[in-house]
Amino acid sequence: MATLALGAGTLFAGCQPFDGTPVGGGGAPAPTSSPTAGPTAPVTQTPTAGPGSPSPSAPPVTATPSAGPSAPASPTTAPTAGPTTSASPGAPASQGPLPSWPRATADVDVSSTISVTGTFDGGLRRYSGVSDGGQEEGQDPIFEVADGGTVQNVIIGSPAADGIHCKGTCTLRNVWWEDVGEDAATFRGMSAAQTMTIDGGGARGASDKVFQHNGPGTMVIQNFQVQDFGKLYRSCGNCSKQYARHVVVRNVTVTAPGKTLVGVNTNYGDSAQLSGVTIVGDSSRKISICDRYTGNSSGSEPTKTGSGADGTYCRYTPSDIAYR
Repeated sequence: MATLALGAGTLFAGCQPFDGTPVGGGGAPAPTSSPTAGPTAPVTQTPTAGPGSPSPSAPPVTATPSAGPSAPASPTTAPTAGPTTSASPGAPASQGPLPSWPRATADVDVSSTISVTGTFDGGLRRYSGVSDGGQEEGQDPIFEVADGGTVQNVIIGSPAADGIHCKGTCTLRNVWWEDVGEDAATFRGMSAAQTMTIDGGGARGASDKVFQHNGPGTMVIQNFQVQDFGKLYRSCGNCSKQYARHVVVRNVTVTAPGKTLVGVNTNYGDSAQLSGVTIVGDSSRKISICDRYTGNSSGSEPTKTGSGADGTYCRYTPSDIAYR
């Protein structure tokens, strides 16, 4: 059972990444805003029928006002000097062709962030709103997922704001981003033991990053498809607090144009493990598989130090990447 609350549009927890450009990602730090009180009465949203599809019979989404969460405790996990063995959490990735993009069953206009505790099943409704659809840093998400939460069967339309924020271990299952906003989703975990799993779904139209990793822990991206993007994954290169971060990418189909699959910071002990990656429409092999950076906590543009497999920070073999 999911508990939902429409917050007041506050940016939650963790540092906001400074790297906001499609290549290396730089920019100003996120502004800090104080949450405002929500409405005095519950608000009910009834989805409207999407074009060409029958109206669903699902009940309306009832939201209770929220004054915004309190700031989480500061993380105690210190960054490591070198990489650790990357975990491979989550269910094994399936093999074979990935599904086609789904058609929305209805449209839901979101005026402020939806807080999710437990499991939220969107029934393949299209959720959009919160922002004007720009690329400026510091936007609020459409969904904020509590530690242990799951968002599934959701389509995020345009404007997509800052997509989904995970405050700890979370699962995004069969979530589709039709036109990525600032980022599709951001992992804002507080512990190295936490894992954000993206299982199924897809994203397109990301002028910069698809998945942003700000806190510690491991992100798993599996059974996923991405097209027309800047970076599929980026470990924050210049957050005010830095950690060792790990990413596992498996059974993913990538369609050009695109710039980079993953970007990691070697000086904080990041690692990326890739397997079962299929790249479509990139005969000249312009899409970089794994870029290495020297990150910082000062907000400066991170320095790129290399690309390609090295067995330590970027872990894959030629057989893990297929072109067609």
